[in-house]
Amino acid sequence: MVTNTLANKTICGFNNWRFILIEPLLLKMARAWYEKEYLNPKEKPLISVYVPTYNRGALLIERAVNSVLSQTYTNFELIIVGDCCTDDTEARVEAMQDSRIRFYNLPTRGYRYPPTAENHWLAGPVVAANHALSMVRGKWIARIDDDDTWTPDHLEVLLRFAQEGNYEFVSGSYEAERYGQRMVVDAKGDNPRIGGTQTWLYRSYLKFFKYNINCWRKSWNRVNDTDLQDRFYKACVRMDFLEKVVVYILPRPGEQTIGLDAYKQTAEEKVKHFKFKK
Repeated sequence: MVTNTLANKTICGFNNWRFILIEPLLLKMARAWYEKEYLNPKEKPLISVYVPTYNRGALLIERAVNSVLSQTYTNFELIIVGDCCTDDTEARVEAMQDSRIRFYNLPTRGYRYPPTAENHWLAGPVVAANHALSMVRGKWIARIDDDDTWTPDHLEVLLRFAQEGNYEFVSGSYEAERYGQRMVVDAKGDNPRIGGTQTWLYRSYLKFFKYNINCWRKSWNRVNDTDLQDRFYKACVRMDFLEKVVVYILPRPGEQTIGLDAYKQTAEEKVKHFKFKK
């Protein structure tokens, strides 16, 4: 659990006001420059899909990469950013021999936050994800984590939904498995209704919204993606929710559940796996 030290409160307070003051202004400027490019609801634009990953080469290919390459919507690029991977991730990606895939491995992986299993869950993908956002070329952006699987029509249905509603950001339901039981998570009752980060699709002029490496310091919305989605909402990004399963989130091999629970149950292993390099 986060310790509400003076440093944490000060940093979170500063970031909160910085986001509140700057991001709505940047959104207005981005709309003024780019929104006119999104008026055609029948356009089939390039979608930039990105994956932050660290030393999960086999699982990355088996789940995330294969499900992206199997999409019914084919005008996409796939950006894979390794967080200074030391396994065979790069070799496995190159073996795919697909011109739509771009791989970049960050050269360093230094200290970023107190290295607990919980903090790795909260902020682990932030640096790689932010670098991926700097690499996008498409008009739309989607994210998938290395251990998740999209439905074959993921990009197609979300893009159509966004275009027809003139939304800047859309998300949807996902099917999750915990302890052998599957259930659909569709954000009912939430305000606003926003699905998991693996279901997001949004316009690329929103890429100035970056993930917050200090999200672990907060006492609420501490996960990197919930911190970001809260800022989308507060900046008044036009968004809506699609009640359709577009992602399957399943336990990793050898684990029984997903999310923070899985990290806590294998805490020693996760701390060792994600150990920072000096």
